[in-house]
Amino acid sequence: MRVAVLQGGRSLERQVSLQSAQRVEESLRRLGHEVHGVDVDHALVSTLTSLRPDVAFVALHGEDGEDGTVQELLEVLGIPYTGSGPGACEQCWDKVVAKRVLAGAGIATPDAVSVSGSAFKQLGAADALDAVGERLGYPIVVKPARQGSALGLRMVRKPQEAPGALVAALSYGDRVLLEKHVDGHDLSISVLDDATLPIVEVHPRDLDPYSARYTIGQTTFTCPADLDPATASAAEALALRSFRALGCRGFARVDLLVDRRTGDLTVLEVDAVPGLTHTSYLPVAAEAADISFDDLVGRLLDLALQEHEVSPA
Repeated sequence: MRVAVLQGGRSLERQVSLQSAQRVEESLRRLGHEVHGVDVDHALVSTLTSLRPDVAFVALHGEDGEDGTVQELLEVLGIPYTGSGPGACEQCWDKVVAKRVLAGAGIATPDAVSVSGSAFKQLGAADALDAVGERLGYPIVVKPARQGSALGLRMVRKPQEAPGALVAALSYGDRVLLEKHVDGHDLSISVLDDATLPIVEVHPRDLDPYSARYTIGQTTFTCPADLDPATASAAEALALRSFRALGCRGFARVDLLVDRRTGDLTVLEVDAVPGLTHTSYLPVAAEAADISFDDLVGRLLDLALQEHEVSPA
């Protein structure tokens, strides 16, 4: 089978994408496929038209790869592809929209306020920061509304730290999310073919969330997570509800927190194009389920082809 592995691009997550793609390409070759790595650029459509792949493996992270753009193009070109469709990707990519969808489905997610860059420049939103702090309480997590890999994320522990964190977050996009911090255990639940894989509990060692996630040795995992059966079952059910509420298909990763004080579960976000690097949570969960990386990649291809067969012409 001829497989185009879409990767790279010009987003800030280019290097993460290339790491995922390298693993995928090596796996596909072991599985006996004809593999073509495609570094996404302005010639993507002409490249795919000339290549005529049987399926596209989307290992493209960041904007274009995760916001539904490349998925829309692949549908226009009639090329089957891995993962969720354009609508689900668009909703998951925009954290503000995702939180509204989840809340509308009755799924708990931390209280938050979203503000655009223009609101600060033209509407005096900076004068409302004290009110935001009173509503959410400190510490507050400040992050870009449309960005992945923990880029631009900062913890604000006191009011005077907020302006700097907002400027940093707005350097990654035109909207920022100020979210109530939940002191809890970090859980990652991957969904594969509408079923959950073993829960990963994440223990970051590095204070920088990006470095912790993508530097080998800076994050340790417990998988399956050391949770009581009732909490584990509730977390898995919540992950599936989130996956379905946002319209995901094939596979995705759901990030949750277990409140250390109350034990309550809250959903942080859903990643429709999760990483496949050596430190990514999905491969860790698959391995714990006795699914090798090659088997995982093979199943993702099969799901892509099955979805294409049942989709309307």
